[in-house]
Amino acid sequence: MASAASDLGIENTNIKTASGVSLDEQQKTLVGSVLDLFAGRPSLKKLSLWDDDGVFEDNITIATGRKQFEPQWYGLQTAFSEIERLHHEVVSAGNPIGMDLKTRYVTKGVSKEQTIESRINIFYDKDTGKITKVQDKWGGQLPDSSFKNVSVEQLFNPWWWVHYAEGWAWWLWSFTWDTWWWQAMRNLNSVSVPKMVSVPKNDEEDAKRGNQ
Repeated sequence: MASAASDLGIENTNIKTASGVSLDEQQKTLVGSVLDLFAGRPSLKKLSLWDDDGVFEDNITIATGRKQFEPQWYGLQTAFSEIERLHHEVVSAGNPIGMDLKTRYVTKGVSKEQTIESRINIFYDKDTGKITKVQDKWGGQLPDSSFKNVSVEQLFNPWWWVHYAEGWAWWLWSFTWDTWWWQAMRNLNSVSVPKMVSVPKNDEEDAKRGNQ
């Protein structure tokens, strides 16, 4: 089962939920840890809540296994000078746990600012308490379903296309190593980020980075 939030150094313990949604203590710990990760506050202790074969999936990557998903979270500290959570609300207490999230990012060096609104799905093993997958769906969708499930109204709405293109362009700029092979974006990202972002080897090294 998942350890207590206090033992893991979880900072986000005030979890906002939609009306009628109630989380048990295990779910609160998992949600709090994920909020910390999205805020650029990773740690080995928080990531110990993940299954070794866990998956992180968003619009630019599918990171499978600890060697791939851990660098994705530590990479936020590398890529962005500011990360500000503007809103969060848990809308479903099932499995997956569903959460709406709105975050403002500022890219290091160029001070490029972008706000991303996402639907977060947190899948977990009820027996072990470990996270098995986290999906970060920008605008509520992932690339594989962006065109399959898009409505006719969206296809003929120019603002939908502007938002879609802007999101891709900004993330491509933020993670410049991906611009070289944009056609294989998600698979390349999961392989390239671990080569460019180091993960602490132990708690002591993690603490020196200010992550404990």
